[in-house]
Amino acid sequence: MNLKTLINHSVQYNNWVVNKYIDWLSTKSDEQLNQEVISSFPTILTTLHHIWQTQQYWWSHIAENGDFNFPEISAANTKEEIFNGIKNNSQKLVDYVETLSEEDLTKNVKIESPWFQCDFSKYEYIQHVIVHGAYHRGQIVTMGRNVGITDAPMTDYNFWNVYKSSEVEQN
Repeated sequence: MNLKTLINHSVQYNNWVVNKYIDWLSTKSDEQLNQEVISSFPTILTTLHHIWQTQQYWWSHIAENGDFNFPEISAANTKEEIFNGIKNNSQKLVDYVETLSEEDLTKNVKIESPWFQCDFSKYEYIQHVIVHGAYHRGQIVTMGRNVGITDAPMTDYNFWNVYKSSEVEQN
């Protein structure tokens, strides 16, 4: 498997997981999503908001468009805004990555921010977005258990890979 295929699969998988989580969490009460628990962020909804902010921040660097408006994203506070923001950003990443060549994926992008400086390839930043989201989604499952949500969807990569393969065979 080449890098292009690997990264395409990675962002497709991430998008699938994001949609599974949003579909799952959209059936939960506002009380559960906003109940405070001990974790990196105090509630499931604020954790989702953080995932969205981070995806959008890295998107602006990956796409090299400066398309990040922290105050605008910070002002989003409704469940629907956060859910739609995460879903839209995840799909935008899939659409963008599909247009990139292997050479584009290996291009370094220098970042100089108030918090850090780095100069890594686009595919490394893309992988970071995916791993970061997975880390916090794991927290959401644990947070959910603490507020009575015990029906988290199966989102392992292998499950997606098998599921994706069976979908292709059915079409």
